[in-house]
Amino acid sequence: MATTKDVDDVDNGFAPGPGGKTVDDWLPVTGSRNAKWWYAAFHNVTAMVGAGVLGLPTAMQFLTWGPGVVVLVLSWVITLYTLWQMVEMHEMVPGKRFDRYHELGQEAFGPKLGLWIVVPQQLIVQVGVDIVYMVTGGKSLQKFYTLVCKGKCNLKLHTSLWIVIFGSVHFFLSQLPNFNSISGISLAAAIMSLSYSTIAWAIPAHYGHTIPGTATYVHPDYHLPYHHTVGGYVFEVFNALGTVAFAYAGHNVVLEIQATIPSTPERPSKIPMWRGVILAYIVVAACYFPVSLVGYWAYGNNSTLVGDGNILSFVNFPVWLVATANLMVVVHVIGSYQIYAMPVFDQLETVMVKKLHFTPSILLRLVTRSVYVAVTIFVGVTFPFFGALLGFFGGFAFAPTTYFLPCCIWLAVYKPKRFSASWTINWICIILGVLLMLTATIGGGSEIVKEWHTYEFKDFW
Repeated sequence: MATTKDVDDVDNGFAPGPGGKTVDDWLPVTGSRNAKWWYAAFHNVTAMVGAGVLGLPTAMQFLTWGPGVVVLVLSWVITLYTLWQMVEMHEMVPGKRFDRYHELGQEAFGPKLGLWIVVPQQLIVQVGVDIVYMVTGGKSLQKFYTLVCKGKCNLKLHTSLWIVIFGSVHFFLSQLPNFNSISGISLAAAIMSLSYSTIAWAIPAHYGHTIPGTATYVHPDYHLPYHHTVGGYVFEVFNALGTVAFAYAGHNVVLEIQATIPSTPERPSKIPMWRGVILAYIVVAACYFPVSLVGYWAYGNNSTLVGDGNILSFVNFPVWLVATANLMVVVHVIGSYQIYAMPVFDQLETVMVKKLHFTPSILLRLVTRSVYVAVTIFVGVTFPFFGALLGFFGGFAFAPTTYFLPCCIWLAVYKPKRFSASWTINWICIILGVLLMLTATIGGGSEIVKEWHTYEFKDFW
């Protein structure tokens, strides 16, 4: 795909040059470059601390204490390392910025191969996250309504309709032009993510092994949950690995976020960006580790928690606090949806303007983005399988773009000496990432097939 400098802007109604408006000034990723370092912090928190954190206690049930803690810590360390690589490579060529993930891939693997390697995976991640967040937002909105009404409300809606209600807000928010225009939404989402994550582990920490609101003692068991077959165990473990992979997703929008930060030779964008990333990863650790470990400690391999895959659906007391947490999830996934949708809008509008020669306009944006929102709503209604979607997308797309593709690009561009520290670390990450991709995809796919048999699309009507 051609970069923005390769297109004839005059053909699209723009006057390039000093003082003139170019296509870059209209596209969502490069439309504004005045972001501060703290923008990067809460954009990354919003992108990363998402619905995946709520499924981590369930993942721990199939990983158990030792392997589970190792996987959590390794994932945090490896993804921080690969995120640092991407921040460093954003301006590795003097005078040029790689504002999009696929531009970095093209620099490493060539104009055509780089495009085919990166774009399909990145789109699967971004569209996949938006679909999962449609499901999560709808279910959390339904849970909030149920808790507040306490069975006294007459409105009885199927989960699919709650997904549609949640999705309708994005028809309006998707018209915001670029990353900086959604900074307020992203900040609110980041605050909400930290807040509901805290509630998700504070409730089991307070009530211990007793189910909140009852006198029922859980008798936590930290062995693998019972399963009829060895193959069933294997698939569940694979799906748990995918759930962990899904939780680390910020890499797929990090270059696009960094593109909004101003850069000069004296102060390149990587300096404020890295500051924002460090703060974001501190918040990630403060959310992921307590939710995973405290939730698993309190309930062990309780079958109810295993069956749902979302710890906020398991704890129902105090009612007001759980209802608040679910509303916080709704606010957060609204912001996260927009963070992941913005690069998709950028690619769609780039193709529409540069390849199909549409004139950039409000109407083009309205139609293109509305169609995208409608598609994600439809797919979310069709596949409302929260836990299985986490595992499948976590393995199939998140593992490559997060765990090992940055390492492949680093090796291709910098060519470190064989068996040097850099060469060895990158190959270790690549091997672990490939294994994670294969296992998690298999596990998530098997869960989708299993849950498909219990869901009927006719229930939507």
